[in-house]
Amino acid sequence: MKRSRRKFSSKFKTKVVLEVLKERETVQQIAARHEIHPNQISVCKRQFLDGAEGVFNGDVKAPEKRSEEEQAKLYM
Repeated sequence: MKRSRRKFSSKFKTKVVLEVLKERETVQQIAARHEIHPNQISVCKRQFLDGAEGVFNGDVKAPEKRSEEEQAKLYM
């Protein structure tokens, strides 16, 4: 039986990369806990760090804020 590829959300990848950057556990321990290969964590970490500079340059768009009118509709 062929196993399909798993797709990880950006939220999950960010969570894992931040755990690695805290350096409380080894990459191998984190990979085992999340059931992913350590190489995948290294790839995500590299992408995260390469894109991090853009946050302070304004290259990355901040999440759009909802208008007060939209928020009022959501809370009704």
